Amino acid sequence: MRHLLSTKALTRDEAIGLLDIAEDMAAVQEREVKKLPTLRGKTVVNLFFEDSTRTRISFEAAAKRLSADVINFSAKGSSVSKGESLKDTAQTLQAMGADGVVIRHPASGAPHLLATSGWIDAGVVNAGDGTHEHPTQALLDAFTMRRRIHGAAARGKGLDGIRVVIVGDILHSRVARSNVWLLETLGAETTLVAPPTLVPVDTAGWPAQISHDLDASLAEHPDVVMMLRIQAERMHGAFFPDSREYSRLWGLDDGRFAQLPATTMVMHPGPMNRGLEIAAAAADSPQSTVREQVANGVSVRMAALYLLLSGGLD
Repeated sequence: MRHLLSTKALTRDEAIGLLDIAEDMAAVQEREVKKLPTLRGKTVVNLFFEDSTRTRISFEAAAKRLSADVINFSAKGSSVSKGESLKDTAQTLQAMGADGVVIRHPASGAPHLLATSGWIDAGVVNAGDGTHEHPTQALLDAFTMRRRIHGAAARGKGLDGIRVVIVGDILHSRVARSNVWLLETLGAETTLVAPPTLVPVDTAGWPAQISHDLDASLAEHPDVVMMLRIQAERMHGAFFPDSREYSRLWGLDDGRFAQLPATTMVMHPGPMNRGLEIAAAAADSPQSTVREQVANGVSVRMAALYLLLSGGLD
């Protein structure tokens, strides 16, 4: 594996192989000394052109637990704010000897451009590009589902027959896009639920059903309900009347949560808008995997960096 840019490009064997390596990394994190010497001497650059807390810290922790040297780069206060291009930034990192670059960028396709342009020799991990993809988030979501469903017997397994409902701002969600493709690869059945104004126009080619009725989708007792954040910072118009109306029709409120089977997982990639897309009772319940997703993110990102930079697998 040279780069990790999209879940759409992953084969089933590649995806399951990465999740299995993440199981090994999770075992490392249960030890007293949570470190491996695998990437000693390697340099990983976190190249973030957008604000981030969970993803950036997760990648930093993952790289350090593999003994890599980590450089955190923020566009704010850097030469980028003075007009430096992505090409010039990449060539600067090349000159510094970066072995791996974890990039988050507001422009869809920026990680692919960095990986294929020839500007840099480093392995590239897409940490979120515009409204395109966020592959490691989808992988950690799948890892979390697989562990909850299969427990200690998860290794080597996919998500065959698992029914997943993804609810909310599909239009602006790179998390939803990555999950749709990965879940299909792993054998799950996905339904996307959103207001008509928050459904992308290109979903005809997606391996997912589209619904605008959350109650009808929940009545089918899915195995997983994943709520998405309303991304107000990407909205330049009125996509729904108001927050109260949105919560009434598409929020996982106390009433809807109470009707879910006790075995249904409740997921959210974070950060959560409590009271808008998800009620506190759902977010803090034993059915919620929100904290597990954060912890599992480190294991999955350790696995991704290992595959890209250690030469462990072709």
